[in-house]
Amino acid sequence: MSGREFYKEEGTVTNTGPKGVINDWWRFKMESVDQGSLPPSKRELLKQMSSAHKPRDDSLRTLECEMSAPECERLTEDDDRSLSQYRERRMREMRERLSLGPRFGSVQELSSSQAFLSTLEREHRLTLLVVLVYRECVEGCRALSACLDCLAADYPTVHFCRIDAATSGAAERFPDDVLPAVLVYKAGEMLVSLLAVTQHFGEEFLAADVEAFLGGYGLLPEKPRAGAAEDSMGRGEEWV
Repeated sequence: MSGREFYKEEGTVTNTGPKGVINDWWRFKMESVDQGSLPPSKRELLKQMSSAHKPRDDSLRTLECEMSAPECERLTEDDDRSLSQYRERRMREMRERLSLGPRFGSVQELSSSQAFLSTLEREHRLTLLVVLVYRECVEGCRALSACLDCLAADYPTVHFCRIDAATSGAAERFPDDVLPAVLVYKAGEMLVSLLAVTQHFGEEFLAADVEAFLGGYGLLPEKPRAGAAEDSMGRGEEWV
């Protein structure tokens, strides 16, 4: 069952290894520097450094002769800032690779059927999309929604969303007696449709109860260990 029936980017390749990382950093510096404000000699040096070829030694010597001490100091400070920004970008990319997709951490409110379809179509193919269909007037919907807020923080690689059946155009397919409903998708295909979910719980329930319920269907990944991504990055790659 496809996502459209509900209502009727691969990652960037980066170089690895010390030389690849250095070249990536220089390309990043080229993109972040306002080259229009630089003299031609400096622009040429940045262009050479961002290429895969080693810059000519005489170009470096010429630039050193033309630059004053304050200019050298400012260039060093610019390099430090660029390197810091580059490291942050590479850490974000590494986190996404380690988590097998983008990260979220909160429940997204979908205001319409078009918003739902757009989210489904743009979703990363490895991301689990969990959609709560609710109505404020239906008992249990608000409590389940609050539980998903907690689970979204504990499972940042899962994309939790919610949509009001009354305002989404899906009220006919989701009358009050089947709400709250939980729909789960991956790679644009529906994995399961769970109706009247709160009937599986008592009058009062907690996020742990919902977690156990969804986990029983195999719908939640392993809960990430705090600091695991940073530890793996430290073992897997050295920064320049």
